[in-house]
Amino acid sequence: MPDQTPPRRILVTGVGANPGFGLCRSLLRLGHQVIAVDANPLAPGLQLDDVVPRVIPRADDPHYPDTVAGLCRDLAVDAIVVGIENDLPPLLNLRPRLESDGVRLWLPDDESVRNCIDKARFHHVLTQHGIPTPRTWSPGDLELLPADAPLVVKPRGGHGAQNVHMVTSSRHARLLCELVPAPIVQERVYGTEFTADCLVDRDGRTSAILRRRDLVKAGLAAVSTTFETAAVRDLVVKTLHAVRAAGLCCVQGFVMADGSVTITELNVRVAGGFPLTEAAGADLAGQMVNGLFGLPVDHDRLTYRTGVFLTNYVETLRVGDATELAFATASKGTGS
Repeated sequence: MPDQTPPRRILVTGVGANPGFGLCRSLLRLGHQVIAVDANPLAPGLQLDDVVPRVIPRADDPHYPDTVAGLCRDLAVDAIVVGIENDLPPLLNLRPRLESDGVRLWLPDDESVRNCIDKARFHHVLTQHGIPTPRTWSPGDLELLPADAPLVVKPRGGHGAQNVHMVTSSRHARLLCELVPAPIVQERVYGTEFTADCLVDRDGRTSAILRRRDLVKAGLAAVSTTFETAAVRDLVVKTLHAVRAAGLCCVQGFVMADGSVTITELNVRVAGGFPLTEAAGADLAGQMVNGLFGLPVDHDRLTYRTGVFLTNYVETLRVGDATELAFATASKGTGS
Protein backbone atom coordinates (compact mmCIF):
# COMPACT_ATOMS: atom_id res chain seq x y z
CA MET A 1 0.00 0.00 0.00
CA PRO A 2 1.56 3.36 -0.99
CA ASP A 3 2.02 5.90 1.81
CA GLN A 4 0.69 8.77 -0.32
CA THR A 5 -2.28 8.82 -2.65
CA PRO A 6 -1.49 9.60 -6.31
CA PRO A 7 -2.36 13.04 -7.70
CA ARG A 8 -6.07 13.78 -7.57
CA ARG A 9 -8.47 16.52 -8.67
CA ILE A 10 -9.62 18.12 -5.44
CA LEU A 11 -12.16 20.93 -5.16
CA VAL A 12 -11.58 23.31 -2.23
CA THR A 13 -14.41 25.61 -1.15
CA GLY A 14 -14.18 29.01 0.52
CA VAL A 15 -10.79 29.99 -0.88
CA GLY A 16 -11.29 33.63 0.05
CA ALA A 17 -10.52 32.84 3.71
CA ASN A 18 -7.27 31.62 5.27
CA PRO A 19 -8.26 27.95 5.77
CA GLY A 20 -9.24 27.30 2.15
CA PHE A 21 -6.45 29.49 0.79
CA GLY A 22 -3.79 27.67 2.80
CA LEU A 23 -5.23 24.28 1.93
CA CYS A 24 -4.99 25.10 -1.79
CA ARG A 25 -1.31 25.87 -1.38
CA SER A 26 -0.60 22.67 0.56
CA LEU A 27 -2.46 20.46 -1.92
CA LEU A 28 -0.64 22.06 -4.84
CA ARG A 29 2.71 21.38 -3.14
CA LEU A 30 1.67 17.74 -2.80
CA GLY A 31 1.10 17.56 -6.56
CA HIS A 32 -2.69 17.52 -6.65
CA GLN A 33 -4.77 19.50 -9.11
CA VAL A 34 -6.85 22.02 -7.19
CA ILE A 35 -10.19 23.43 -8.29
CA ALA A 36 -10.53 26.58 -6.16
CA VAL A 37 -14.09 27.85 -5.72
CA ASP A 38 -15.61 30.86 -3.99
CA ALA A 39 -18.67 33.08 -4.33
CA ASN A 40 -16.47 36.18 -4.58
CA PRO A 41 -14.67 36.60 -7.93
CA LEU A 42 -11.96 38.59 -6.10
CA ALA A 43 -11.29 35.84 -3.53
CA PRO A 44 -7.51 35.53 -3.03
CA GLY A 45 -7.48 31.78 -3.60
CA LEU A 46 -8.81 32.26 -7.13
CA GLN A 47 -5.63 34.22 -7.90
CA LEU A 48 -3.21 31.46 -6.95
CA ASP A 49 -1.04 30.15 -9.75
CA ASP A 50 -1.85 26.63 -10.95
CA VAL A 51 -5.37 26.36 -9.46
CA VAL A 52 -8.45 25.98 -11.64
CA PRO A 53 -10.55 28.97 -10.46
CA ARG A 54 -14.33 28.93 -10.49
CA VAL A 55 -16.90 31.36 -9.10
CA ILE A 56 -19.95 29.61 -7.65
CA PRO A 57 -23.14 30.85 -5.95
CA ARG A 58 -23.26 31.50 -2.22
CA ALA A 59 -23.96 28.46 -0.09
CA ASP A 60 -27.47 29.73 0.70
CA ASP A 61 -28.32 30.26 -2.98
CA PRO A 62 -30.83 27.67 -4.33
CA HIS A 63 -28.57 27.17 -7.37
CA TYR A 64 -25.61 26.08 -5.21
CA PRO A 65 -26.33 22.30 -5.24
CA ASP A 66 -26.77 21.99 -9.01
CA THR A 67 -23.77 24.24 -9.67
CA VAL A 68 -21.44 22.25 -7.43
CA ALA A 69 -22.67 18.89 -8.69
CA GLY A 70 -22.37 20.04 -12.31
CA LEU A 71 -18.89 21.44 -11.73
CA CYS A 72 -17.77 18.14 -10.22
CA ARG A 73 -19.05 16.24 -13.25
CA ASP A 74 -17.64 18.68 -15.82
CA LEU A 75 -14.17 18.78 -14.24
CA ALA A 76 -14.07 15.11 -13.15
CA VAL A 77 -13.55 16.13 -9.52
CA ASP A 78 -12.38 13.31 -7.26
CA ALA A 79 -13.13 14.92 -3.90
CA ILE A 80 -14.35 18.07 -2.14
CA VAL A 81 -12.66 19.56 0.91
CA VAL A 82 -14.55 22.27 2.80
CA GLY A 83 -12.69 25.47 3.64
CA ILE A 84 -15.53 27.42 5.24
CA GLU A 85 -18.49 26.48 7.46
CA ASN A 86 -21.11 28.03 5.16
CA ASP A 87 -20.64 25.19 2.68
CA LEU A 88 -21.27 22.41 5.18
CA PRO A 89 -25.12 22.43 5.34
CA PRO A 90 -25.72 22.32 1.57
CA LEU A 91 -22.94 19.76 1.07
CA LEU A 92 -24.47 17.51 3.73
CA ASN A 93 -27.71 17.52 1.73
CA LEU A 94 -25.78 17.04 -1.50
CA ARG A 95 -23.53 14.27 -0.18
CA PRO A 96 -25.56 11.27 -1.50
CA ARG A 97 -25.70 12.80 -4.97
CA LEU A 98 -22.00 13.61 -5.00
CA GLU A 99 -20.99 10.18 -3.71
CA SER A 100 -23.15 8.50 -6.36
CA ASP A 101 -21.10 10.45 -8.92
CA GLY A 102 -17.86 9.19 -7.36
CA VAL A 103 -16.99 12.44 -5.54
CA ARG A 104 -15.54 11.83 -2.09
CA LEU A 105 -16.20 13.83 1.08
CA TRP A 106 -14.72 13.08 4.49
CA LEU A 107 -17.12 14.51 7.04
CA PRO A 108 -18.70 13.22 10.24
CA ASP A 109 -22.34 12.18 10.25
CA ASP A 110 -24.93 14.91 9.76
CA GLU A 111 -25.81 15.25 13.45
CA SER A 112 -22.16 15.59 14.41
CA VAL A 113 -21.60 18.36 11.86
CA ARG A 114 -24.67 20.26 13.01
CA ASN A 115 -23.62 19.91 16.65
CA CYS A 116 -20.35 21.60 15.77
CA ILE A 117 -21.53 24.45 13.54
CA ASP A 118 -24.34 25.36 15.97
CA LYS A 119 -22.64 26.84 19.04
CA ALA A 120 -25.67 26.30 21.29
CA ARG A 121 -25.82 22.62 20.37
CA PHE A 122 -22.05 22.31 20.78
CA HIS A 123 -22.32 23.71 24.32
CA HIS A 124 -25.07 21.20 25.10
CA VAL A 125 -23.01 18.22 23.87
CA LEU A 126 -19.93 19.27 25.82
CA THR A 127 -21.83 19.83 29.06
CA GLN A 128 -23.51 16.43 28.64
CA HIS A 129 -20.03 14.86 28.48
CA GLY A 130 -18.63 16.85 31.39
CA ILE A 131 -16.21 18.83 29.21
CA PRO A 132 -15.43 22.32 30.55
CA THR A 133 -16.79 25.02 28.25
CA PRO A 134 -17.98 28.61 28.80
CA ARG A 135 -21.45 29.06 30.26
CA THR A 136 -23.91 29.85 27.50
CA TRP A 137 -27.33 31.52 27.41
CA SER A 138 -29.94 31.71 24.64
CA PRO A 139 -32.10 34.82 24.00
CA GLY A 140 -34.84 33.20 26.08
CA ASP A 141 -32.55 32.96 29.12
CA LEU A 142 -31.24 36.52 29.25
CA GLU A 143 -32.77 37.16 32.68
CA LEU A 144 -30.24 34.62 34.02
CA LEU A 145 -27.20 36.61 32.83
CA PRO A 146 -24.83 37.81 35.56
CA ALA A 147 -25.31 41.56 35.92
CA ASP A 148 -21.72 42.78 35.73
CA ALA A 149 -19.49 40.17 34.16
CA PRO A 150 -17.47 39.96 30.95
CA LEU A 151 -19.66 38.38 28.28
CA VAL A 152 -19.47 37.56 24.58
CA VAL A 153 -22.39 37.95 22.18
CA LYS A 154 -22.08 36.00 18.92
CA PRO A 155 -24.22 34.27 16.28
CA ARG A 156 -24.91 30.65 17.21
CA GLY A 157 -23.99 29.70 13.65
CA GLY A 158 -21.20 32.22 13.14
CA HIS A 159 -17.61 31.76 12.04
CA GLY A 160 -14.44 33.74 11.48
CA ALA A 161 -15.12 36.09 14.44
CA GLN A 162 -17.88 37.83 12.46
CA ASN A 163 -20.49 39.67 14.55
CA VAL A 164 -18.67 38.77 17.78
CA HIS A 165 -18.93 41.43 20.51
CA MET A 166 -17.21 41.63 23.90
CA VAL A 167 -19.26 43.39 26.60
CA THR A 168 -18.97 44.01 30.32
CA SER A 169 -22.60 43.97 31.42
CA SER A 170 -25.79 42.03 30.87
CA ARG A 171 -27.49 45.25 29.73
CA HIS A 172 -25.09 45.55 26.80
CA ALA A 173 -25.53 41.87 25.99
CA ARG A 174 -29.32 42.21 25.84
CA LEU A 175 -29.02 45.19 23.49
CA LEU A 176 -26.67 43.32 21.16
CA CYS A 177 -29.00 40.33 21.06
CA GLU A 178 -31.39 42.60 19.19
CA LEU A 179 -28.75 43.19 16.50
CA VAL A 180 -26.74 39.98 16.18
CA PRO A 181 -28.43 37.34 14.00
CA ALA A 182 -29.58 34.23 15.94
CA PRO A 183 -27.46 35.20 18.96
CA ILE A 184 -26.12 33.38 21.98
CA VAL A 185 -24.35 34.88 24.99
CA GLN A 186 -21.32 33.24 26.59
CA GLU A 187 -19.19 34.06 29.57
CA ARG A 188 -15.87 35.49 28.51
CA VAL A 189 -12.89 33.38 29.54
CA TYR A 190 -9.28 34.49 29.89
CA GLY A 191 -5.99 32.67 29.58
CA THR A 192 -3.70 31.30 26.91
CA GLU A 193 -5.74 30.66 23.77
CA PHE A 194 -4.89 27.58 21.69
CA THR A 195 -5.88 25.69 18.57
CA ALA A 196 -5.47 21.96 18.03
CA ASP A 197 -5.16 20.88 14.39
CA CYS A 198 -6.71 17.42 14.36
CA LEU A 199 -7.09 14.42 12.10
CA VAL A 200 -9.40 11.61 13.21
CA ASP A 201 -9.01 8.47 11.10
CA ARG A 202 -11.78 6.04 10.19
CA ASP A 203 -10.95 3.86 13.21
CA GLY A 204 -11.29 6.83 15.55
CA ARG A 205 -7.58 7.23 16.22
CA THR A 206 -6.67 10.89 16.64
CA SER A 207 -3.62 13.04 16.04
CA ALA A 208 -3.66 16.58 17.43
CA ILE A 209 -1.04 19.28 16.94
CA LEU A 210 -1.26 22.01 19.58
CA ARG A 211 -0.60 25.69 18.83
CA ARG A 212 -0.73 28.67 21.15
CA ARG A 213 -2.50 31.65 19.60
CA ASP A 214 0.01 34.21 20.85
CA LEU A 215 -1.49 37.16 18.95
CA VAL A 216 -5.03 37.08 17.54
CA LYS A 217 -6.38 39.67 15.11
CA ALA A 218 -9.96 39.51 13.78
CA GLY A 219 -10.22 35.89 14.88
CA LEU A 220 -7.02 34.77 13.12
CA ALA A 221 -3.76 33.82 14.81
CA ALA A 222 -1.23 36.40 13.63
CA VAL A 223 1.49 34.84 15.80
CA SER A 224 1.41 31.26 17.08
CA THR A 225 3.77 28.67 18.58
CA THR A 226 3.54 24.89 18.84
CA PHE A 227 3.49 23.35 22.32
CA GLU A 228 2.61 20.14 24.13
CA THR A 229 0.59 19.77 27.33
CA ALA A 230 -1.05 16.51 28.38
CA ALA A 231 -4.08 18.21 29.95
CA VAL A 232 -4.85 20.09 26.73
CA ARG A 233 -4.31 17.05 24.52
CA ASP A 234 -6.51 14.84 26.68
CA LEU A 235 -9.39 17.31 26.67
CA VAL A 236 -9.10 17.88 22.91
CA VAL A 237 -9.32 14.13 22.29
CA LYS A 238 -12.27 13.83 24.69
CA THR A 239 -14.03 16.63 22.79
CA LEU A 240 -13.45 14.94 19.44
CA HIS A 241 -14.92 11.69 20.74
CA ALA A 242 -17.90 13.50 22.30
CA VAL A 243 -18.98 14.99 18.98
CA ARG A 244 -17.96 11.89 16.95
CA ALA A 245 -15.52 13.90 14.85
CA ALA A 246 -14.06 12.43 11.67
CA GLY A 247 -11.43 13.59 9.24
CA LEU A 248 -9.87 17.03 9.34
CA CYS A 249 -10.99 19.50 12.01
CA CYS A 250 -9.71 21.93 14.63
CA VAL A 251 -10.50 22.51 18.29
CA GLN A 252 -10.07 25.81 20.13
CA GLY A 253 -9.94 26.66 23.80
CA PHE A 254 -8.08 28.34 26.65
CA VAL A 255 -5.60 27.31 29.31
CA MET A 256 -6.46 29.30 32.44
CA ALA A 257 -3.99 30.80 34.89
CA ASP A 258 -4.59 27.90 37.28
CA GLY A 259 -3.77 25.35 34.56
CA SER A 260 -7.38 24.28 33.94
CA VAL A 261 -8.52 23.93 30.32
CA THR A 262 -11.79 24.95 28.69
CA ILE A 263 -13.00 24.22 25.16
CA THR A 264 -14.71 26.98 23.16
CA GLU A 265 -15.38 25.51 19.70
CA LEU A 266 -14.72 22.77 17.17
CA ASN A 267 -14.59 23.58 13.45
CA VAL A 268 -15.30 20.87 10.88
CA ARG A 269 -12.53 22.14 8.63
CA VAL A 270 -8.86 22.95 8.67
CA ALA A 271 -7.79 25.93 10.79
CA GLY A 272 -6.44 29.09 9.20
CA GLY A 273 -3.14 28.73 11.07
CA PHE A 274 -2.46 25.11 10.04
CA PRO A 275 0.66 26.04 7.98
CA LEU A 276 2.49 26.17 11.33
CA THR A 277 1.49 22.55 11.96
CA GLU A 278 3.04 21.52 8.66
CA ALA A 279 6.13 23.69 9.26
CA ALA A 280 6.58 21.89 12.59
CA GLY A 281 6.76 18.55 10.75
CA ALA A 282 3.20 17.21 10.66
CA ASP A 283 1.97 16.02 7.25
CA LEU A 284 -1.57 17.22 7.91
CA ALA A 285 -2.82 17.81 4.34
CA GLY A 286 -1.05 14.72 3.01
CA GLN A 287 -2.51 12.37 5.60
CA MET A 288 -5.94 13.98 5.22
CA VAL A 289 -5.84 13.15 1.51
CA ASN A 290 -4.75 9.58 2.30
CA GLY A 291 -7.74 9.09 4.58
CA LEU A 292 -10.06 10.83 2.13
CA PHE A 293 -9.21 8.24 -0.53
CA GLY A 294 -9.24 5.18 1.71
CA LEU A 295 -5.52 4.85 2.43
CA PRO A 296 -4.37 4.42 6.02
CA VAL A 297 -3.54 7.57 7.95
CA ASP A 298 0.08 7.36 9.10
CA HIS A 299 -0.03 8.97 12.53
CA ASP A 300 3.76 8.69 12.79
CA ARG A 301 3.85 11.41 10.12
CA LEU A 302 1.63 13.64 12.23
CA THR A 303 4.18 14.16 14.99
CA TYR A 304 5.63 17.65 15.36
CA ARG A 305 8.30 19.78 16.98
CA THR A 306 7.31 22.06 19.85
CA GLY A 307 8.55 25.62 20.08
CA VAL A 308 8.14 26.32 16.37
CA PHE A 309 6.56 29.71 15.69
CA LEU A 310 4.73 31.30 12.77
CA THR A 311 4.08 34.98 12.10
CA ASN A 312 1.39 35.99 9.62
CA TYR A 313 1.03 39.27 7.78
CA VAL A 314 -1.26 40.74 5.16
CA GLU A 315 0.18 40.07 1.73
CA THR A 316 -0.71 41.79 -1.55
CA LEU A 317 -1.27 38.78 -3.75
CA ARG A 318 -2.13 40.44 -7.03
CA VAL A 319 -3.09 43.84 -8.46
CA GLY A 320 -4.79 44.23 -11.82
CA ASP A 321 -7.60 45.60 -13.92
CA ALA A 322 -10.95 44.44 -12.58
CA THR A 323 -12.49 44.25 -16.05
CA GLU A 324 -9.73 41.93 -17.19
CA LEU A 325 -10.24 39.79 -14.11
CA ALA A 326 -13.98 39.56 -14.76
CA PHE A 327 -13.30 38.53 -18.36
CA ALA A 328 -10.74 35.92 -17.28
CA THR A 329 -13.10 34.46 -14.72
CA ALA A 330 -15.99 34.34 -17.16
CA SER A 331 -13.84 32.74 -19.83
CA LYS A 332 -12.99 29.92 -17.43
CA GLY A 333 -16.63 29.44 -16.50
CA THR A 334 -18.38 30.82 -13.45
CA GLY A 335 -20.42 27.75 -12.69
CA SER A 336 -23.35 29.97 -11.74
